[in-house]
Amino acid sequence: MKKLFTILVTFVPFSIAFAQEIIPSSVFKQAVVAPGSTPAETVVAISKSFQGRPYVAHTLDENETEQLVVNFSAFDCTTFLETTLALSLARHQLLNEQDSVQFDRIFRKNLVKIRYRNGAIDGFASRLHYFSEWLVDNEQKGIIQDVTRKIGGMQVSKPVSYMTKSTWKYPQLADPKNRQQIALVESAISQQSFWFIPKKRIKEIENSLKEGDIIMLTASRPGLDMKHVGFVVWQNGPGGERRAHLLHASSHYGEVMISEEPLADYVLWNRQFSGIRVARLKETAPASFSYKDARRIN
Repeated sequence: MKKLFTILVTFVPFSIAFAQEIIPSSVFKQAVVAPGSTPAETVVAISKSFQGRPYVAHTLDENETEQLVVNFSAFDCTTFLETTLALSLARHQLLNEQDSVQFDRIFRKNLVKIRYRNGAIDGFASRLHYFSEWLVDNEQKGIIQDVTRKIGGMQVSKPVSYMTKSTWKYPQLADPKNRQQIALVESAISQQSFWFIPKKRIKEIENSLKEGDIIMLTASRPGLDMKHVGFVVWQNGPGGERRAHLLHASSHYGEVMISEEPLADYVLWNRQFSGIRVARLKETAPASFSYKDARRIN
């Protein structure tokens, strides 16, 4: 298989990271011209531009040490979410910005902020592997809001242990320190209740979903909180009825796409999913650091 174009950079220091290739001009131009008065509207426009890009798993785990990985050529469901979200935030933080280098810096700053606990890279365990923690962490950062309860969710709790019980899938967990840190994360998540929409009730609350909402699909299997993620897009069906669909990087179809069936049916018919959680992007992007500040980080 032809080696996919991947940009691998270490986030700090900037003087080293940005000596390497920056954001591709095609992606930069698409992000800058993407329509949308809010981050949610813009993230949908950017995400649609990636339709047809291949699904490739484990692109974040190819390095011996944890570092920022940026890949615009292929995605899994998580990297698709994080990449498009970081691009959308940069677009709104630098609304009239035409400097691709500055845009690239802010995009990467956003990606680190979204992907890592407290917005800092500190080894494998600092990455937000479980979506339960990802959701809470990014809500605290002012990027999103969990609206599941507001739109009719029910409160439940579920212990998680997937990673520490499937260490063969995570070579980094051969390190006792990483395994212990992930075990602590699992313990913390297991003690927290959360709100979700059972799969049989998704159609009932469908009209409460907004374009660009983040849909996290809860897992049916024991020990795992969420199995998949994507964005809400509304479109007309064959009969003209407007329904919510899922814009996502699909492992089944092997590419970024919009689900053929409405979201409610997509989840209902898939035995891997038990329901959904819903996060909504804030109306305005959180403030980013300035270009001058970025240049001072060494």
